[in-house]
Amino acid sequence: MMKKYFLLAFSLLFGLSQSQIIRKYSNEFLNIGAGARGLAMGGAVISNQDDVYSPMWNPAGLMAIERDWQGAAMHAEYFESIAKYDYLAYAKVLEEGVFGVSIVRLGVDNILNTTQMIDAEGNIDYDKITKFSQSDYAAILSYAFNPAGNPKLDVGVNAKIVYRNVGKFASGYGFGFDIGAIYKADNGWKFGGMLRDATTTVNFWSVNQGELSTVVNGEEFNPAPKDKMELTMPKLNVGASKIFNINSSVYVLPEAGINVDFAKTAALISTDFASITPYAGAELGYQKMIFVRLGINRFQSITDIEDLKRKVSFQPSAGLGIRYRGLTLDYAITNSGIGGSNFYSNFFSLKLDMGAFRND
Repeated sequence: MMKKYFLLAFSLLFGLSQSQIIRKYSNEFLNIGAGARGLAMGGAVISNQDDVYSPMWNPAGLMAIERDWQGAAMHAEYFESIAKYDYLAYAKVLEEGVFGVSIVRLGVDNILNTTQMIDAEGNIDYDKITKFSQSDYAAILSYAFNPAGNPKLDVGVNAKIVYRNVGKFASGYGFGFDIGAIYKADNGWKFGGMLRDATTTVNFWSVNQGELSTVVNGEEFNPAPKDKMELTMPKLNVGASKIFNINSSVYVLPEAGINVDFAKTAALISTDFASITPYAGAELGYQKMIFVRLGINRFQSITDIEDLKRKVSFQPSAGLGIRYRGLTLDYAITNSGIGGSNFYSNFFSLKLDMGAFRND
């Protein structure tokens, strides 16, 4: 167990030491999403997320909040509870738009630091084992509005401040912007798009060279100036959805779309310019009180480590939800990748809608 924790920490530090100006997976914790509803639908909520969780999917969705305010909280644990993910959010209706603030944390706590356990003579002293955390934080300020008073078009913007910490070894600050839009057609279809890190997100790192040298081959580590800055490149998510009423009590809400990374990745469609991954999901609702959800996304081409053959991996998801007046409790379960590592993660999220309470 001790070795597992330390290897996890070392891999994070090694990735930092090898950093480049542009990183494909920088600030990936902000791409997880928030709210068990969206996660259960495989992220298929770019055009239909309509509440306080919208900033993580498409900030334009905040405009669907019609009165008062909403608050939300989510907790999840990954990889047998090694990593913990938490989200808090608040959204308030203003005179000409909706304002929101969100706090995100993804962290691995109590990582064992064994670099001082063995002295120069080879003696082992377990009392010299210390612990540290590797944590990523983000504060997101959001604002959604109708440009030129057009009721069919909602636009939203996120301003993000990021703080990342690797114990006493290194820390970094970053800032960036997201922009999203939702168009509501007359025939009931909604079309949504979100450009994450629209202006690129800049992260500045400060490295404690003395501490890091105890991990990197016991030698003094002197990163080049460019290694202290990394850029998170833009990502585009687009989707379309429509509500289909089965009868007066039951409806189905499907969405399908694509995620575009402007870099070469393991996606099924991948070029040096961009990589494209499809996604789809659906929600079945009964009297807007009970919900069943399914989703599928993250299609990738991977190499099997046993037979070295290429195969397709994808991430399925499912979940349930229940609403009573202005209180909604949602649950989601996701798989890290069928055909891949097959780890499961559970998400629980809660939403309080004061507008719905007052309407009652």
